[in-house]
Amino acid sequence: MARKVRDQVSCPVTVICSALGISRSGYYYQGCSHDDHQLVSSIKAVQTRFPTYGTRRVTAELKREPEKIHVNRKRVQRLMRQYDLLQPVKKRKVRTTNSQHSYPRYPNLVKDKGATHPDEIWVSDITYIRLGTGFVYLAVIMDMFTRDIRGWQLSRSIDQRLTLDALRMALQDHVPEIHHSDQGVQYAAGDYTALLVQHQIKVSMAAIGKAEENGYAERLMRTIKEEEVDLSEYTDFTDAFTQIGYFIEEVYRHKRIHSSLGYLTPAEFEDAWVEQQRTP
Repeated sequence: MARKVRDQVSCPVTVICSALGISRSGYYYQGCSHDDHQLVSSIKAVQTRFPTYGTRRVTAELKREPEKIHVNRKRVQRLMRQYDLLQPVKKRKVRTTNSQHSYPRYPNLVKDKGATHPDEIWVSDITYIRLGTGFVYLAVIMDMFTRDIRGWQLSRSIDQRLTLDALRMALQDHVPEIHHSDQGVQYAAGDYTALLVQHQIKVSMAAIGKAEENGYAERLMRTIKEEEVDLSEYTDFTDAFTQIGYFIEEVYRHKRIHSSLGYLTPAEFEDAWVEQQRTP
């Protein structure tokens, strides 16, 4: 009915839907082919697992298990727009950096430098998470090349122990050539830099007020916020620790695909790289 009206009169779709008492997605559903119906269901299934995925990642995820649908992005984009499935872009700026301290400063060793192999460059950052009437704090260390998270820690306090515990976890199985961070006191403190020097790791820091110089870590924190924290309601600290830990270890590392990694997960990308090095 709605599409017949649209063919007869020159009115915006929203006006026709309002007059007939149907939703905009209902209008498009009426004119959608059977194949499109199935594809929309699969898109919604992907978005249930990964609510913040845009059209690029949705298209890539559709080609993987369990959907295994080979479809081009243009078609996915069209259907997501028709069914109001496109995700709004959020702008977020969180500051947890206290760079007013007397500890030594270090130069930026990774400016305009890209990593060429695992454990060449680690990047690190801290963010806050609202929990009830207060806050807890998350410290994360990521390998720049594989985008894999090497270490993390959640704490009720934003102190040196928070970052040290994340670093100790990361160093259990890997040692980088360079460790990069902002100039926050948690990273500049003597115990932290001493542990880096002990492992012969070069210390690198972004300039004060230059968040873009730690962009890889900033984007990682934004991903964790948008795809886990903003979609969850934690009952207490233990619940937050458990759910965030599951997201990092199971979802981010082993299920979440990255466009920069050729739409592989960090674990898949690193395994493929290691296997490639073994091939003569």
